[in-house]
Amino acid sequence: MRVLVTGANGLLGQKLIELLSTEPNVEVHATGRGPNRNPPGNYTYHMVDLAEEGALHNLFEQERPNAVIHTAAMTNVDACELDPKECWIQNVLVVESVVRACEHFGCFLTHVSTDFIFDGASGPYDELAAPNPINVYGKTKLAAEEAVKASRLEWAIARTILVYGVAHDPSKSNIVLWVKRSLEQGKAIQLVTDQWRMPTLAEDLALGCWLMTKKRAQGVFNISGPDLLTPYEMGRVIAETFGLDSSLISPTDGSAFTQPAKRPAKTGFILDKARMTLGFEPRRYHEGLALVKSQFDQ
Repeated sequence: MRVLVTGANGLLGQKLIELLSTEPNVEVHATGRGPNRNPPGNYTYHMVDLAEEGALHNLFEQERPNAVIHTAAMTNVDACELDPKECWIQNVLVVESVVRACEHFGCFLTHVSTDFIFDGASGPYDELAAPNPINVYGKTKLAAEEAVKASRLEWAIARTILVYGVAHDPSKSNIVLWVKRSLEQGKAIQLVTDQWRMPTLAEDLALGCWLMTKKRAQGVFNISGPDLLTPYEMGRVIAETFGLDSSLISPTDGSAFTQPAKRPAKTGFILDKARMTLGFEPRRYHEGLALVKSQFDQ
């Protein structure tokens, strides 16, 4: 199988390359907008701006993938709110171009989406819950889902939540790395107690995407961690895992922060479908953090 991974320089893209490069009978092709930030390995990298449809078509023409895992997106929620035009280009128009290329070349498409398509009023959600995004990022990701669903493709959509892990690129951050770095520097931080998420280990999300692709499992799947926590609770476990000073973390609520984009209060996913159909069994949050710690200790 020839698999093309978009967004290869992102955290999920990097974990997918690591995973797929070890799979027998899988030829891995990766693409990103900038130079390759992954270590050398059993894959080929192509620097392509997916917003240039001609370049995207040429990539498909050259490599003829059987399957595409589309992870590339504009994911900074506040940046999306401040620049909705660019957000629409990256999160909707690019997806529509990928869909057209997949239709033309007969590829199976696995598309990565988000819990932010929901308003957070009644989480955790199953795959049939009605979306109601409350920010630009969520609206574009929902529009992208609709473009995939309206296609003539065999497709799968992986919805996920608050992905964390260690990337090869030290400039990439997420809640775990930010809390760890702040506490190591002795900085006092505030974390909210009025939002709930299911933090997702990047390795688990990569595996979920691969299971969907390998099995050509069509439809929407919730792919996240199993533990519903507030950011404050997450921070306390991070401090405990890394042996850092948890007294530097103080609880607050969302009103303490001025952010351009609204956040859903309580998302979270029901994972029964992914467990039963894919055999997906994500690690508990403390187990995921233990893996992250082991990667720092290497």
